Amino acid sequence: MRDKSIENLDIGGLALLVLDMQDFFISPESHAFIPSVPKLVPIVLELAEEFEMHNLPVIYTRHLNTAENAEMMGRWWKDTITAENPLSKIHSAFDTSWAGVIDKTQYDAFYDTGLDELLNQQGVSTVVITGVMTNLCCETTARAAFVRGYRVLMPVDGTATMNMELHRATTANLAHGFTKPVSVSSILRYVRSWNGS
Repeated sequence: MRDKSIENLDIGGLALLVLDMQDFFISPESHAFIPSVPKLVPIVLELAEEFEMHNLPVIYTRHLNTAENAEMMGRWWKDTITAENPLSKIHSAFDTSWAGVIDKTQYDAFYDTGLDELLNQQGVSTVVITGVMTNLCCETTARAAFVRGYRVLMPVDGTATMNMELHRATTANLAHGFTKPVSVSSILRYVRSWNGS
């Protein structure tokens, strides 16, 4: 049965955003390791591969900072991800060679990046937001996309953060004005049925 919250999508205007799936958050050796993120990797990977198979855009973001561009994030976290940090790389499970990769410096993937222009060039009207962290970069990017006129889908099982309390709170907040709760499986079904598979 099709999820009513994703009915009437312009499938040709769909794009997948994979936010900050970097070793900094995925590697157990990192102090910023997110405990639930190893389970998220295959879920997001399946989405990315399905979008690729259907020639739908996939855009990865990589969070990188310098002392100059970290701004308030540097003051808040007292630690930033630099390009020199070996954990700054997008996790090796993801093949970014065929996708767009955008470096960002703030929670908002649209802030001071070419993301909006890239989406417009590809005729994107709906963004599916996945990755980390649910309550930081994913939520901020979802809100930024909404105010720029994009329809936003942020699957409840397509993002991760440090604990379930933060994850649920973000999902509830976004459901009241930005995006209806959907699952990765419902998006996959929609994309696959569009291609007749």
